[in-house]
Amino acid sequence: MVKIRIYVRRRVRTSLKVKIVSASLSTLAAVVAIVLMFHVLGVDPLYAFNRIYMASLGSYYGISETITKSIPLLLCGVGLAVAYKAKVWNIGAEGQLLMGAIVSGGLALFTPLPPQLAIPIIFLGGFIGGALWALIPAVLKAKFQVNEVITTLMMNYIAERILLYLVYGPWRGKEVWGFPFTSRIPSYARLPVVPGTRIHYPTLIIGLVSAVLLFFMLSRTTIGFKVRVIGESIRASNYAGIEYSKIVILVMIISGGLAGLAGAGEVAGIQHMLRKGISPGYGFTAIIVAWLGNLNPLLVIASSLLIASILVGGDAIQISIGLSSAFINLFNGTILIFLLLNYFLSEYEIIVRR
Repeated sequence: MVKIRIYVRRRVRTSLKVKIVSASLSTLAAVVAIVLMFHVLGVDPLYAFNRIYMASLGSYYGISETITKSIPLLLCGVGLAVAYKAKVWNIGAEGQLLMGAIVSGGLALFTPLPPQLAIPIIFLGGFIGGALWALIPAVLKAKFQVNEVITTLMMNYIAERILLYLVYGPWRGKEVWGFPFTSRIPSYARLPVVPGTRIHYPTLIIGLVSAVLLFFMLSRTTIGFKVRVIGESIRASNYAGIEYSKIVILVMIISGGLAGLAGAGEVAGIQHMLRKGISPGYGFTAIIVAWLGNLNPLLVIASSLLIASILVGGDAIQISIGLSSAFINLFNGTILIFLLLNYFLSEYEIIVRR
């Protein structure tokens, strides 16, 4: 009788060939899975993909909406990529975005800001709000080894409840007829947009500059080297004398601050108020964006555009095909699963022995 044993072993080095093969297999498997889902729902996959493309990239309006939705995904995704490089699993970008929105919205609504400095102060407030919200689980992780997945995830719901309390309670606008909205922020606190679109280009520029700067930080600086070493092996970082707690706090401040900037952009560039549901889950979707970009800040620019096009196209197929909004979450979840498969195949090898 022949016995077959299967071993899973971490690769010492991942070659370019292995990366290409694993990425190709994972992409093919994701496409097959999505096609099967369309078949189960009785939808022609080619028609559905065509509708997604035409709605998101087939017109000037579609392209502008894709870029608009990519802005918060880019900021959150770049921040998460930096945290994940150090294997600090921040699942709280959604809550950090909401806290950035709350702080920046509060500054715009209730603080007499100088018109010339209003937008920089709003962005600064958004960064600080998101960073401080991320600092809580960062300190718990660094000092007490509390699992950051649990703390960041739970803090999403705390941030959401704080927002609901404010818009249903003390911050509800007097002119909104009982809806859970604040008053609209002053015109001088609103971000300029590309004419005829909703693209608030100051936030987009901040996102692009952040991606470039953080790419160089990770690849060219001592701090980036420390982040990468910790991501590879905490034990090796200890031997190298790298202070683990400081790096954890640093990457969480960067991650939370960028998510907070995304929240400030949504308030000052899109909504012009605080309201229930100000984010349709950008912080959660950004997890997919970060992994799709292979935790590379420059590649996150492309992956944020891709996922944004899926979101815009998803809105279109809800109308044209009659699919529910839950299908888009299923769509994104499927992509995430196969991205994780790609990560597994590139980092580990499967050995079969008789």
